[in-house]
Amino acid sequence: MPTHELLAVPESRAFPLRRVLQRLLAARRVVLVTHVGADGDGSGSQAAVAAWLEARGIDATIVNPTPFPDLFRFVLHRQDVVADLGTPEAEAALAEADLFLVLDTSEPARVGVLAEHLPRDRTLVVDHHPAGSEVVGDTAVQDPSAGATGEMVYDMITLAGDAVPRASALGAYVAIVSDTGSFRYSNTTPRIHAVAAELLARGIDPEVVYRRLFATAPLRRLELLREALASLRTDPQSRIAWMTVRADTASRLGATGEDFDGLIEHVRSIEGTEVAMLFRETEEGATKVSFRSNGAADVNRLARRFGGGGHVKAAGALIPGGIDEVTPPVLAAARTAG
Repeated sequence: MPTHELLAVPESRAFPLRRVLQRLLAARRVVLVTHVGADGDGSGSQAAVAAWLEARGIDATIVNPTPFPDLFRFVLHRQDVVADLGTPEAEAALAEADLFLVLDTSEPARVGVLAEHLPRDRTLVVDHHPAGSEVVGDTAVQDPSAGATGEMVYDMITLAGDAVPRASALGAYVAIVSDTGSFRYSNTTPRIHAVAAELLARGIDPEVVYRRLFATAPLRRLELLREALASLRTDPQSRIAWMTVRADTASRLGATGEDFDGLIEHVRSIEGTEVAMLFRETEEGATKVSFRSNGAADVNRLARRFGGGGHVKAAGALIPGGIDEVTPPVLAAARTAG
């Protein structure tokens, strides 16, 4: 298929994106929000939209329910575009915004304490996850056929008739690389390769992105991996495998949320494993569970049984209770998820 045909925005996506565009481009001050524990797709999409809106003369501020990850700060066109929740800057942005755009999630539970700051009639959603039972806002574009929210952000900018600013191209490229696992996961399509090529043509250096995302790590991250691997367990009969990290371990190592990124891929890589899990105990007394599927198991459905969600192949849930309390029922559910 010719590249121009691959890059054509599917009409099922283009129609609702135009509705979002109409409201975005009429706004003066926009607050951009993504989910708790922002990942590369959420962070990169925010950075891309912020740079594009400001090129359009629209004020943009990123306010998240949890801190913007240091790992992805290199994609920001200016560092002070982020206002940390609870600061005067964030309070002012939330109070003065005439529009809110939620990226890479649509569910109130996934935006945490920010849910109460999002007026339904002034909140828009652009997300590539399957729709949940509740949606923040009154205008949502939810398209699971997109490989990443970053792909949809690219579509939105091009539907506006704009060339993608270089800063926006970097954000969208990081979003796509992150959520496709560097183009290894099943959400990688011919179209998303074509979009990535267009973004690279804006002057993005893929080697710099690779080194930033995957080839630079503090020592504590490797120490965390060592301790997590020591907890590795498998159940060959049920084709599941899991690792656990207790709160005191993370505290002793000084591990941050970013240090856990990619840990579960070591579990997922075990031959014969269909469902991989990482149990991470939080200091607040809950357990964050990451799920990955290598086969037919729908881990989005599995995560939803515990109040979470995500993709068919990758999902997560934050479950009240410590690891000893949470692990048995999750393992029992995973054994029947194939």
